[in-house]
Amino acid sequence: MPHYIGVDGGGTKTCYALFDENKNILADWSGPGSNHENMDGSFGEAAQIIWDGLNALAAKAGISLADARFTLMGLAGIDHPFQHDEMRARLERFGLRDFAIYNDGFIVVKAGSISGAAIGLNNGTGTCCNAIDSTGRMLQLAGLGDFSGDMGNGHWIATMAYRAIYDDVYLGLGRTALTAMFYERFGIETREQFLGSVAELDGGNAETYIRALIDFFFDALNSGDAACQNICDMMAERSAALILAHATGLQFDGDEIEVVLSGSILTKLPSAVYLDMIKAKVAARSERRFRYIKLDKPPVVGCINWILQEFNA
Repeated sequence: MPHYIGVDGGGTKTCYALFDENKNILADWSGPGSNHENMDGSFGEAAQIIWDGLNALAAKAGISLADARFTLMGLAGIDHPFQHDEMRARLERFGLRDFAIYNDGFIVVKAGSISGAAIGLNNGTGTCCNAIDSTGRMLQLAGLGDFSGDMGNGHWIATMAYRAIYDDVYLGLGRTALTAMFYERFGIETREQFLGSVAELDGGNAETYIRALIDFFFDALNSGDAACQNICDMMAERSAALILAHATGLQFDGDEIEVVLSGSILTKLPSAVYLDMIKAKVAARSERRFRYIKLDKPPVVGCINWILQEFNA
């Protein structure tokens, strides 16, 4: 029975899965993040983590890595050809053979798409929009943070929510329900205490504050808060522009274009208002039909879909 390996490498965790030819997961393994951009040791450290993870997966499954017919990886931080080439060279030195490396946004497309050709919009820790068209052409948009104007990810939403409270408390630019939510949650009584809380967004307790701000944002948005609606309109405008850029710049056959939605903002939180805004903005500017698919399976599944579709492994 042929075996195949898929790897989904993120900034905080890397998921490894061993598949059979029927796409069944025979074994899986999770290890540290493998984004070289987050590491002092860069490509060398990341490649070592991936190699160790592959061997741990093989050991758990009771096979040799040489028994795997093909390995496909979607790795965060592989955004340019030189990054791909450097990571590939490092893994080849370890002895890995018969494998392919892509940015992790592309395996999301393959995991959720029915046709294999789709646009993938991800709003999670970061923002990216990757597409694979009907000819196999691939293109990644966003993913460079402020440099590519990324919006709609968790950190961006938290920052904008905090700014809306600041505009309310200090500038009087408009009331927002976020203020009362934030004050109550963190025991704030004065605007000076609020201003002091900004240090928490960069401290050891940052994750607590960021998660709270994101939750407050969607609660207020779904209650019709004007400030949150304005923020939502901004990020929906940007997301629609990303989708439309792919739709007009690439070739998608068929009656509709699939858009795979991934990341916690789009799949785990009550973001229907945001998604409805995206759909409306896209529909207003394109005569094409779009089918929006929320990813309901692990992205690593995109690896085996891709292997069997295109690599004849």
